[in-house]
Amino acid sequence: MSHDIVIIGGGVNGLVAATYLAKAGRKVLVLERRAVLGGSNITEEILPGFRIDTCLHDAGFLSPKIVKDLDLEKHGLEIMRPATGVLALAPAGDNLYLDADPARAADALRRFSPADAKRWPEFIGMISDLAGFLEVLYDANPPRIDASTIAEHVAMLGFGRRLRKMGKVRMVELLRTLPMAASELLDDWFESDVLKGTVGAQAVTRLFQGPRSGGTAFLLLHHQVGRPRGAIRSALALRGGTGALPHALAAAARAAGVEIRTGAEVSRIRMKGNSVAGVDLASGDGVACQQVVSSADPRQTLLRLCDPTRLDPEIVSAVRNIRFRGAWAKVNLALDTKPRFTGVTEDAPLRGTVSVAPSLDYLERGYDDAKYGRISEHPFLDIRIPSVADPALAPDGKHVMSVHVQYAPYRLRDGEWDATARATLGNRVMAILERHAPGIGSTVLRQQVLTPLDLEQAFALPEGSASHGEMMLDQILFMRPIAAASRYRTPVSGLFMCGSGTHPGGGIAGGAGALAASEILRH
Repeated sequence: MSHDIVIIGGGVNGLVAATYLAKAGRKVLVLERRAVLGGSNITEEILPGFRIDTCLHDAGFLSPKIVKDLDLEKHGLEIMRPATGVLALAPAGDNLYLDADPARAADALRRFSPADAKRWPEFIGMISDLAGFLEVLYDANPPRIDASTIAEHVAMLGFGRRLRKMGKVRMVELLRTLPMAASELLDDWFESDVLKGTVGAQAVTRLFQGPRSGGTAFLLLHHQVGRPRGAIRSALALRGGTGALPHALAAAARAAGVEIRTGAEVSRIRMKGNSVAGVDLASGDGVACQQVVSSADPRQTLLRLCDPTRLDPEIVSAVRNIRFRGAWAKVNLALDTKPRFTGVTEDAPLRGTVSVAPSLDYLERGYDDAKYGRISEHPFLDIRIPSVADPALAPDGKHVMSVHVQYAPYRLRDGEWDATARATLGNRVMAILERHAPGIGSTVLRQQVLTPLDLEQAFALPEGSASHGEMMLDQILFMRPIAAASRYRTPVSGLFMCGSGTHPGGGIAGGAGALAASEILRH
């Protein structure tokens, strides 16, 4: 069978792009190097009967339009009631539970700070409004500052009108907030350390920066895009785990006529002159096609799969200068019983996020360790216990726990990520958990520790970067991944990109794949 388009990578963005293209009449082939689909959104057994989100435990914002266009619910996707609350663990069980309802969250805050309780509804309303503007930006191709066609000028005017609709106050707040450090924003609003640490953690999640770094307030807004209004650090809860999303996408893709091959690693993109001619596989086979769409990161796509000697040296230099800088690791646990955190007597707080980020100082010290190549002595933990809301993920009475660990740098100052470093990381996480859930260590049936190097090797996350490039102001919109390839097209004719390294970046499930497909069909 001949193919018009080959998609490199069977992750969420690759599958979304493939399905849109196939529904438009293109003959599409998806090639995935692993034996399973999903990329970093994958749910696997850590022990017989114990299923856990191996890599990312939050698929990010999934646009209702993608769900509807691709009929994902018909293909088995079940979106559960959002796990919107965040339980902030504090010493001696003096925990803070931020409910998704601003009024209930304010009630919980009152014993920490009456002033913070009074300001919380106003703050979370502002954050939701500003994130809503980003959502509009993320639903379209990145604007071109050198717009030359009528359509491009109309698009720019549309963004301007949307900004004006926010009103003068919100416009000023947006322009002021985007370049700020998260610490500056939060210090302006609040006085409680645990509140500022819990909210500030969202501003540095999977980022090699501390909360006092400029531009981190933007990332706080980015991670809030599409989340329920009033909720902070909420997760997209899918029945069966994050792996349920690529499973439904694969079914939708096949129904649209997409051919999918797993265990098919692409070793090279064939080029004829400056145009795509097909791809070669590591097995020695080859596939001829007119167009290639890569969901791999930009460096992998342009400097390894392509012949960089055929690219402009300035393009090569720009791609090499993309910042990836992984700063996180993953610890997965199979537990013999439900964890019992000090001060927590109900299941409700365990259905959402459990957080260990007691202050901005705590986060900044964690970054200081990583900045100098050390595994943080006191890492920030973002914990999910998905089996509380979805008991089918573990045997009766037993549970799984997924722990995002930050800060763990990709490059260590003293040595490499070997068994000793991996054990050190795992032990530090368990020591923190033990302080908040005494005795949890004795309930662990299996521990899986994935270092930034493991994340790179297993899931093709460059330097452990889940977003295929840092989500900072100089690497977004028309500068993502680089200015010369910011609208999914590359300098190679017929080669497109659709991964998280392109607009709108990581944390927007399938957004880049959908926009890349629309760009390909438009031209």
